[in-house]
Amino acid sequence: MSALLHTLDNGVWQAGILPGTGASIAFGRVLLNGTWRDVLRPTAEADYGSVSKASSFIMLPWCNRIRDGLLRFEGQVYPLRAAPDDGTARHGDVRGRVWQVDESDATHIILSFDSARHQNVNFPFHFSVRAEYWLDGQRFMWRLMLKNEDSRRMPGGFGYHPYFVRTSAVEVLIPCDSQFTLTENYLAVSAPDPIEPRADFRQMRPLADGVFNDLLTHRRDGEPVRIYYPDWDLHLTLIADPLFRHILLYTPPGDPSFAVEPQSNANDGFTLYEQGLPDTGVFVLEPGQSIHAEVILSSHSGG
Repeated sequence: MSALLHTLDNGVWQAGILPGTGASIAFGRVLLNGTWRDVLRPTAEADYGSVSKASSFIMLPWCNRIRDGLLRFEGQVYPLRAAPDDGTARHGDVRGRVWQVDESDATHIILSFDSARHQNVNFPFHFSVRAEYWLDGQRFMWRLMLKNEDSRRMPGGFGYHPYFVRTSAVEVLIPCDSQFTLTENYLAVSAPDPIEPRADFRQMRPLADGVFNDLLTHRRDGEPVRIYYPDWDLHLTLIADPLFRHILLYTPPGDPSFAVEPQSNANDGFTLYEQGLPDTGVFVLEPGQSIHAEVILSSHSGG
């Protein structure tokens, strides 16, 4: 299994990238007092081929779920393969695919994906993707570029699904002023509402034993997500480009981790977009047009 892994290391961060598993991340570690400390949920080597057990995976060409597996766009309805457990089309298509490594060295890797080179891609438009991961000092950086290779206008969305190690004392700050009300299968059905106190992380506070699956939005410009591990005196900041309008906070049942997911489109955002509702985050690319966005995860210890 180790042959499937490309390791980045700059002496501050170590990161494992899995080209054969959707260009996912297998681990993200920082050096603390001479010891490597996992901050992203580590993936067991035996599970390198299982995207659901990765530290982080790419969601593209949509994030989260599409209701009933039906993509609605400009008056057309495109049936997608749906998950058997809830009947939604979930997390895009590329996370389970083999990506091509275009360039790599000790601290940087560039990967690509072209939907025309794969069978049964679960999206009715031809698209290509470029993903980059690189280490620079205290920063672990991620970038996505999506291009419409089709002859038609194409709706799109993308994001990341990073799982962080969850300790009993971890604290979180998420600078979002609103949230979507999610119904059955965690689908948004209307414009955002004022944030509920239980999901309000605009001030740093412990995650504790809370259970969350909440789509937060109206992110304050220029303010990062912050994660603090008091036991390690370690601070993480996650800075996402404005294209990532939404942050999904998720605590998987029975798993000592939590996810803070920067995503461009809302859950079932394509349906909301077709209904003319605001804040969906869905973008539309003309033929040949591309769009890109970046996430920077930084670490530092001490005050």
